[in-house]
Amino acid sequence: MPEDQGYDATDQPLMAQGLYEQLATQRQTFLNRARAAAELTIPFLVPPEGDIANQKLRDPFQSIGARGVNNLASKLLLSLFPPNTPFFKLVLDRFEVKKIEQQGTDLINELNSALGEVERAVVSEIETSDVRVSVFSAIEQEIVAGNALLFVPREGAIRMFRLDRYVIKRDPNDNVLKIIVKESVSPSTIPDHIRQQFGESDEKSLDLYTVIQRGTRGKSKKVWNIHQEVKDIQLEHTRGWYPIDESPWIPLRFYKIDGEDYGRGFVEHYMGDLISLEGLMQAMVEGAAAAAKLIHLVNPNSTTRLQDLQNAANGDFIEGNAIDITTLQQQKFADFQVVFRMIADIRDRLSFAFLLNSSVQRQAERVTASEVNFVSRELEDTLAGAFSLFSTDLQLPLVNALMHRMEKSKRLPKLPKKIVKPTVVTGIDALGRGHDLARLDAFIRGAGQDLSPEVMLKWMNIGNYLLRRATAAGVDTEGLIKTGEEVDDEDQNSQMAQMIQNAGPQATAAIGRILQESVKNQQQGQGPVQGQPPPEPQP
Repeated sequence: MPEDQGYDATDQPLMAQGLYEQLATQRQTFLNRARAAAELTIPFLVPPEGDIANQKLRDPFQSIGARGVNNLASKLLLSLFPPNTPFFKLVLDRFEVKKIEQQGTDLINELNSALGEVERAVVSEIETSDVRVSVFSAIEQEIVAGNALLFVPREGAIRMFRLDRYVIKRDPNDNVLKIIVKESVSPSTIPDHIRQQFGESDEKSLDLYTVIQRGTRGKSKKVWNIHQEVKDIQLEHTRGWYPIDESPWIPLRFYKIDGEDYGRGFVEHYMGDLISLEGLMQAMVEGAAAAAKLIHLVNPNSTTRLQDLQNAANGDFIEGNAIDITTLQQQKFADFQVVFRMIADIRDRLSFAFLLNSSVQRQAERVTASEVNFVSRELEDTLAGAFSLFSTDLQLPLVNALMHRMEKSKRLPKLPKKIVKPTVVTGIDALGRGHDLARLDAFIRGAGQDLSPEVMLKWMNIGNYLLRRATAAGVDTEGLIKTGEEVDDEDQNSQMAQMIQNAGPQATAAIGRILQESVKNQQQGQGPVQGQPPPEPQP
């Protein structure tokens, strides 16, 4: 029996439903926290327990939480998956590249060109399908609940599962051991021979459990085994397996906590401010509603008749004394000012945390690369710890799943996994390079303002500067930037050409004869001839 298999009181292995309920008790603390965070931001992201269609969700008294979640999710999506730009690169294994280089550089160029076409095909798949929609929903779930689960089917739209729809088990090394997904399906979707095993039922929906478990195939091949169950009956046609790095099930976390099966959300860090803002806003709204209520008071012993006031039309004249009539006031202006200043202080802190105060992205169909880089650097400054998880937990698994799906549908050639591997070029690695590039540009601009071009060329290593700039920009410099030897050879050839030009026709003819004799002797195996130096140029 697998070590992570659950057992009941009789030491019998549990089926999917029993194991799901057992693991759900370990998930409950995280789920309660996620629901509390959703109540203060976007309640329908993680609704209360039960059917969301049959219950009324609580409406927050403030919108800063919802605005912050949407803003942060939009910036993360823009940085992780730039529009019409590959967020990954297919690279060749270094040892294989050395073998291929022995056959000529043209083959390397052809391979890089072919890999570039594959990259563009995957990006086109993302742009033309609903990948961004599902990923955006998953990022929102991560921000609020800390967890989400993506499923990339062979055909159709990508699906996203909330935390209350699946359970997960990890080992001490943070590797996923088991995922169980719970869905409600119509009985008509169950095959007849399976439905006959549990008899006729009036139920409108049945609980379908999908089990994804780490295992081995053969002696050492690591795979994901999958099957589905309904009422503790395994559906035979659903049995299958995936290679360990091509699973269509992608569990996501925002913050990773060692020793915990589930992640923590970004909103959880600011629950204190959100709770305080919610209470103050509720008090302010209710107080403002009470203050807006208009009530007039009339002295009961006055000569002014209340009935005359009620029946008087606009502009009428009635008998009465103005001092007998007053308007009820709360006299709470000073107290409201204290509440208002506290609300403004908390709102500023939350706006800074959710990056609401520093947006430079224009509201346009297209955004420039500098705007994307600014957003990326801003995210690195605020979310550097969490941002690195997106590369390993979201981007690489999504690329592998999409490529696997496109290979199965014959829209991509099957690539050798041991030679070609995808590498993420956005995320934390690209953000760090973006900061390096910005600092390098600022240094060059500052030095150029204080120093002359001659001094800059004298003290700066131009080749090293070009290499650093290319590295910061993520550009492959192979064959692009000349080596020091190539520059020295070109300088030497240029000096010789200039010397020959200045020497005159006689020296040129003499050098030509020497070179011809040298070539002739080399062909005869006699070695080069020690010729006389060229004569001095004539004035």
